[in-house]
Amino acid sequence: MNFTVEYLEYILLVFIRVASVVFVAPFFGSSEIPRRVKVAIAFFLSLTVMNQVDYKAVEYANILAYSGLVLKEAITGIIIGLGSRLCLYIFNFSGNMLDMEIGFSMVQEMDPTTNVNSTITSNFYMYIFMLLFLVSDMHYFIIDAMMDSYQLVPIGGAKFSVDLYHIMVTFITNFRIVLPIFCCMLVINIVLGILAKIAPQMNMFVVGMQLKVFVGLVLLFLTMQLFAGAADFLFDEMHTFTKYFVQAMAA
Repeated sequence: MNFTVEYLEYILLVFIRVASVVFVAPFFGSSEIPRRVKVAIAFFLSLTVMNQVDYKAVEYANILAYSGLVLKEAITGIIIGLGSRLCLYIFNFSGNMLDMEIGFSMVQEMDPTTNVNSTITSNFYMYIFMLLFLVSDMHYFIIDAMMDSYQLVPIGGAKFSVDLYHIMVTFITNFRIVLPIFCCMLVINIVLGILAKIAPQMNMFVVGMQLKVFVGLVLLFLTMQLFAGAADFLFDEMHTFTKYFVQAMAA
């Protein structure tokens, strides 16, 4: 086997894209996984990709042109990982909106997976979604999408022209998940407003806070049976997002 410098340069570009996907994609990009483990996963996945992708020498003029190829491959991997990670942000945003309506947004905690402060329901949704993500073997889909991206987007052949339509769909899905509780909280606010006019001597702030927490927890318990259907829908959207971003870069 003749190992040339050109082949080493090609391996480094493959490793850059795979590492970018690993550091951004759900489960693989979790901060709970040590960075050395992520680098090892990216290294072995890049070796697997090299055995599946046809080798083609990379052409460039100088070291600056090669640096541009490295940057382009890093952005390509980040976009592929972002296409699968957008669905993870849906439950995070939905949990924050739900806690704002219930009143749990006053209590926040540090999320070790994202290193940011988030609410209780947001973390609850995120961890259940990740469990369903692993049970459904969606992490294998990320690996398949990463390997198939080399068929549509070869090394150095990415064109960044992503439309915002599919990103707007994520915000629509956010409101669909939190809509039942949001509507119930709206009805409670209307009832409390009417009671404040009828009986102004009552402290509606104290009554409303306790009533919202009680009704919110009951509705959260009742809507959990719909969580599997919502997660299944988001898994389909994850396929759509990832394929769309890869096809957009191959346009």
